[in-house]
Amino acid sequence: MAGIYLHIPFCKQACYYCDFHFSTSLKKKDELVSCLVKELELKKEELVNETIETIYFGGGTPSLLSQNEIELLLKAIQENYQLIDNPEITLEANPDDLTEAKILELANSPINRLSIGVQSFFEEDLKNMNRAHNAKEAKECLSMATHHFNNITIDLIYGVPNMSNERWKENLQIAFDFGINHISSYALTVEPKTVLDSFVKNGKYPAPDETEAKEHFDILVEETAKNGFVHYEISNFGKPNYFSKHNTSYWQGKKYIGIGPSAHSFNRTHRSWNVANNAKYIKSIQEGNLPLETEKLSKEDQFNEYLMTGLRTIWGVSLAEMSNEFKDKLFQSSKRFIDQGLLVIENNTLKTTPKGKFLADGLASELFII
Repeated sequence: MAGIYLHIPFCKQACYYCDFHFSTSLKKKDELVSCLVKELELKKEELVNETIETIYFGGGTPSLLSQNEIELLLKAIQENYQLIDNPEITLEANPDDLTEAKILELANSPINRLSIGVQSFFEEDLKNMNRAHNAKEAKECLSMATHHFNNITIDLIYGVPNMSNERWKENLQIAFDFGINHISSYALTVEPKTVLDSFVKNGKYPAPDETEAKEHFDILVEETAKNGFVHYEISNFGKPNYFSKHNTSYWQGKKYIGIGPSAHSFNRTHRSWNVANNAKYIKSIQEGNLPLETEKLSKEDQFNEYLMTGLRTIWGVSLAEMSNEFKDKLFQSSKRFIDQGLLVIENNTLKTTPKGKFLADGLASELFII
């Protein structure tokens, strides 16, 4: 089983915290969509012996695509790849794009899962992030979308300066009241070369406080559990049968190809990524060339990657699946964190404890084999 990710590199405006590749100019959208179709054809041999179980439209803002463009891309996948009968097909969307007409359009398409970038239900937070939608649009789009889609996930950001614990709880409660079955939630981080990075350095915006973020994270874990969600990955909470199949395939090391500028691909032994430049991507694809770089993963790289993703999930890191050499090294390096109550070995699997969950990435990096 494998997955396909399509990167749609267009947005109406730039969110201050975002460091993903995108453009606010839609001038090259038609050309780029044609190139996505062409790249799907060029890469079909990479998954010739695989069955596609998930398709993910990410970005950027995929909800800027028209129904015809979505159908064109899905047709290219159907013609060049072998699909399971009912693949999970996710489309990321912004609330301001989800008018009633757009939702109906999507509901009548093969898209069966919506990922809606709400981020917050409060006006002050949305303005500080420079989101294109407002709080009213966030609620209105969910009111409509939940009538047509059962499988909806929303993004929420915590650790936002001046966001009290009470406001954070209210954000979560609003999501619960809409009957949302999946929440992806991330701490606000200051990524290099973003507008937020500039604001923080110039004193125009306070830096996020790690202590506040940890309090918000603890509230997130507690409140989602009360409402029937499973905390199956550090940033992801889903009710049973509503886990993201596409993202889970990443964490479980399945193969996938990335289509579009800056998109990544992985086949277990190699990782590749496309150029993060729309014009260069279009030129290369039109000439019949794949504009990518490839890295061969050493055994140590593969181990470290499995460690990083595994510790973030409820499935943990299986000791039975690794060589004795790596297992012995992991036993030795993890002992101090087990003694601190941050990690635990259960059923021959290394996992984070509730105390260690928030620190999963840091713990993994400490355990890397270099």
